[in-house]
Amino acid sequence: MALTYESAGVNKNEGYNEVNLIKKFIKKTYTDGVLSDLGGFSGLFELNKDKFECPVLVSGTDGVGTKVKLAQMLDVHNTIGIDCVAMCVNDILCQGAKPLFFLDYIACGKLVSEKMASIVEGVAEGCVRAGAALIGGETAEMPGIYKLNDYDLAGFCVGVVDKKKIIDGKKTVKKGNAILALPSSGLHSNGFSLVRKIIFEHKNFSLDMKLDSGKTLGEELLTPTNIYAKQIGRLLEKFNVNGICHITGGGLYENVPRALSENTDARIYKDAVPKKEIFSLLQEWGGIETDEMYGTFNMGFGMLIFVEKEDVEGIKKLFEKSGDEIYEVGEVIEGSSKVVLC
Repeated sequence: MALTYESAGVNKNEGYNEVNLIKKFIKKTYTDGVLSDLGGFSGLFELNKDKFECPVLVSGTDGVGTKVKLAQMLDVHNTIGIDCVAMCVNDILCQGAKPLFFLDYIACGKLVSEKMASIVEGVAEGCVRAGAALIGGETAEMPGIYKLNDYDLAGFCVGVVDKKKIIDGKKTVKKGNAILALPSSGLHSNGFSLVRKIIFEHKNFSLDMKLDSGKTLGEELLTPTNIYAKQIGRLLEKFNVNGICHITGGGLYENVPRALSENTDARIYKDAVPKKEIFSLLQEWGGIETDEMYGTFNMGFGMLIFVEKEDVEGIKKLFEKSGDEIYEVGEVIEGSSKVVLC
């Protein structure tokens, strides 16, 4: 009997079916700069240079870590793509960039077109929220590398900022600056290896367990990461910003120093931003020290923004007008590029 690609575990027809299923999701992300369509060897995007004196491209790549395992366990795949976009887009926002386009990469053990299309649906939704066009992607069926029902997801984002408007907190954050926070939606996409250890090994909980919020534990854990592109975009149109920090892996302790100048510390008030109940539950269930919590999870702080003190009230009014939440959570003090939690 002659061997075929399908006999080796790769079903090309499922791949073709996926392409047909995702077309409608991808089309809704297209912006004016898109020059290519689905199915080409590459994605084309035209930069409108008239809007910039000296445009600088800003790139970022990331995945969603072991949060994908929970999506697989719950058989819910249409939100994990939002997380992937958020992790990439929120990073490039820290330099003041406007997202332009996005590409995704999915690797799986067995390509099931409906499941893969559901993942891309989430990616497309994330792109719409970010204002970025989804101009390319890859789904790789890799039998023998991944288990049949397993997959991983990564993304790649490119944005643009005028050279004179690049934000670099290490150069511009200074003593006396106010620190504002955009709240997180929950755990976002970090710390899930510890989360799974607490829930499945330490406590043996069910993902169907009801929380006080009314959500199941599984629903809470899969809550998509906030995408802050529109809020940051509106802010940068009206105010100067000295630094921006995306609170990702490593929590406040690892990420805040990345946006601090060498002679400054960030004094942050832990209770200045509302926290979802999942943080206190995980700490209780796992018996986790408070410092470990703030060094692993975002603890309610999705993104930090360093601004001049005199601009705080105007920024609060701007956010109030748009219906977005923002909180004053601390100030920059003299120090050595570290976080001081109060």
